[in-house]
Amino acid sequence: MPDPYRNRDGLGGAFRGAAATLDDDAPFRREHAGPPDRDDDLDAPLLAKRISKSEIIYTTSQLSIMVDTGITLSAALAGILEQETNPTLRKVLKDLRDSVESGEDFSTALAKHPKYFGRTYVSLIKASEATGTLGEMLERVAGYLRKEVEMRNRIRASMAYPMVMFVMAIGVTIFLLTYVMPKFIPIFESRGAALPAPTRILIAVSGAFVNYWYFWLAGLVALVAGVLYARRTDWGRQGWDAVKISLPLIGTTYRKVVISRCLRTLATMIASGVSIIEAIKLTAEVSGNYHYQQLWLRVLDQVTAGRRIHEALVGNPLFPSVLVQMITSGEETGKLDYVMRRVSDYYDQEVEASLKLTTSLIEPIMIALMGVVVGGIGLALMLPVFSLSKPA
Repeated sequence: MPDPYRNRDGLGGAFRGAAATLDDDAPFRREHAGPPDRDDDLDAPLLAKRISKSEIIYTTSQLSIMVDTGITLSAALAGILEQETNPTLRKVLKDLRDSVESGEDFSTALAKHPKYFGRTYVSLIKASEATGTLGEMLERVAGYLRKEVEMRNRIRASMAYPMVMFVMAIGVTIFLLTYVMPKFIPIFESRGAALPAPTRILIAVSGAFVNYWYFWLAGLVALVAGVLYARRTDWGRQGWDAVKISLPLIGTTYRKVVISRCLRTLATMIASGVSIIEAIKLTAEVSGNYHYQQLWLRVLDQVTAGRRIHEALVGNPLFPSVLVQMITSGEETGKLDYVMRRVSDYYDQEVEASLKLTTSLIEPIMIALMGVVVGGIGLALMLPVFSLSKPA
């Protein structure tokens, strides 16, 4: 008879009892047949495959369904493990299963993998363990993560075309200066005529590119390295985050993205029973912007001192006054999580509209810029031709 140990019920709650063997879950395992759980399959390859956010969402949704149907948490993890093909995720799932079977809380097991399960994820699961609502909370976490991924994908899709146009403009310019222009220089020199100022400037720039390309390359590498280093420092992060919220066109949209993320996180935390202090701490962490993070930390200090959230936000330029009024209403009526969730959904719609507007404005600007650059180079090439073709 197996030794008793701490096990889990269908909602992930802990109890003392006989250890469940593989035969106890045999019907479930036969129904969800998959590759055998072999330790050699879980060895990390030389270049470990990454775990995408979509895989985390899918796994969380699967767990939610299984736990809600009464399957024990360890059996649910084992079932998902058998079907999973990503070796890195399989290793994580095996560790989670082993930790749960050994008696650890699910939140504690998740906290061992902060790269894949952030503090928000862990805190929500921890709150559900105290209330016995693990299945419901897993679905809520999956919905929260899904919203974040959808927003990120929407932003990337909206900015893809302008970025392609920008790269094309740079590529065409370099091609004209390093390949086309040198073909014309011998022709101009052979005629010995005075060249127009735009053409002389273009010849000088072309010569700098062709003759000193290694300096340009070294400068580009140094610039990229400097930017990457600066973003790892506090002052670099402060400066870059300040630029992002102050840029014309893009800055307004970026602010709405950050506000929506903060409010959605805070609403999810409060609705899940997380303390307001812990909820504000996690909101500051997930804000994704240094200045909004500092704002929420100041709010935390004031709330800890006894003030309410809307009182700490009044007059701050990072939060619109209308939004502060909505938060005031939510606090006074005791429906803060509901109000914040509604406002977050509203800001998601605003972000989508802002992205469409920003893209519609950036596209013609990029096309015009590309036309000016290419047209200017073409005009500088043709001006000497026109002057040389004139009769003396």
